[in-house]
Amino acid sequence: MSRPKIFVTRPSVPKEGIDLLRQTCDVEVYNEEKPIPRDALLKGVAGIDGLLCLLTDPIDKEVLDAAGPQLKVIATMSVGFDHIDIEECIKRKIVVSNTPHVSTDSVAEFTVLLMLAVGRRLFDSAAAIKNGEWVYSWSPLWLCGQGLKNATVGIVGMGRIGQAVLRRLLPFGIAKALYYDVFHPIPPAEEMGAIYTPFEDLLKQSDYVVAMCNLSDETRGIFNKKAFGLMKTSAVFVNTSRGGVVNQDDLYDALKSGQIRAAGLDVMVPEPLPKDHKLTTLPNIGKYLEC
Repeated sequence: MSRPKIFVTRPSVPKEGIDLLRQTCDVEVYNEEKPIPRDALLKGVAGIDGLLCLLTDPIDKEVLDAAGPQLKVIATMSVGFDHIDIEECIKRKIVVSNTPHVSTDSVAEFTVLLMLAVGRRLFDSAAAIKNGEWVYSWSPLWLCGQGLKNATVGIVGMGRIGQAVLRRLLPFGIAKALYYDVFHPIPPAEEMGAIYTPFEDLLKQSDYVVAMCNLSDETRGIFNKKAFGLMKTSAVFVNTSRGGVVNQDDLYDALKSGQIRAAGLDVMVPEPLPKDHKLTTLPNIGKYLEC
C-alpha cells in the first residue's frame, strides 16, 4: 500500500513535526525560507493527500483543483485560517486544521510590548538619542509618553489571546479593562475584572484600544474612519490580530491629523508592507507631542 503524500510549504516548520510525518508519509518540503511562489505551490500540491501550509499561502479553488480529488487534509501552522477557502474545502470534504494555541503567549507578550513601546514613546526616544536631540531638547516632560498605570484599556476580541493580554496587564495597575466580543459574556475575562462594553462605547472610553479579533466578514475594516473618530485624541491603537480588520487609509489619516495619538502594528495589508507605503512615513508620529 502506497504511503500518503504530504507537501509542506516552508522549511522552517519544526523538524520534530516533519520527522513525525515522515514515519508514515512521503513528505516533500519547499526548500526556500520565503513565501512559496504561486507556480511552485500549484506544482507542489499536485497529487498530494495532505498539505501543511502557512498564513502566507492562499489556498483557494485553483490550488485545490491542482491538488486533485485525493486531497484529504489541510493543516495551517497558524491561528487564523482566512487564507484557506473553507467553503470550497467543505464541498470537497477536506478536513482543515489550525494551531490555535501555538502563539498565544508570544502574541500576548508582544501586544503588551507594543503598548508599552508606543505609549512610552520608545521608538521616538531611541531616534532622539541617535540623532543627538537629547542634549538640546530635554525638559521634564520631554518624550514622557503615557503609561499603563491608571489607564483604561479596551480589548476588541476576548478570546484566548485577548485573555492572555488582560492577564499580563493587571500587574501594571490599569484602572479599568473593557472588552467587546460578539460571544459575550466571556466568564474568564469577567473573573479578571473585565467589563463588557459595546464597541463604540469602548472606543470612546479607552486610553489604549487593542485589536485582538478574528478576521471575518463582520470584522473586516471595523477600525475605520468612524471608529478612529470616536477614540480619544490621546488614544493609542494596537493591532496584533489581522491586518484586514483595519482600514489603513483611515488609520493613516487619523494619525496624520492627530485624531489619535499613536499606533503600534504587528500586522498589515499586504505583508510585508511596501517600503514606500504612506504608513511607513509616520514612524515618529508622536514626536512633536508633549506627553
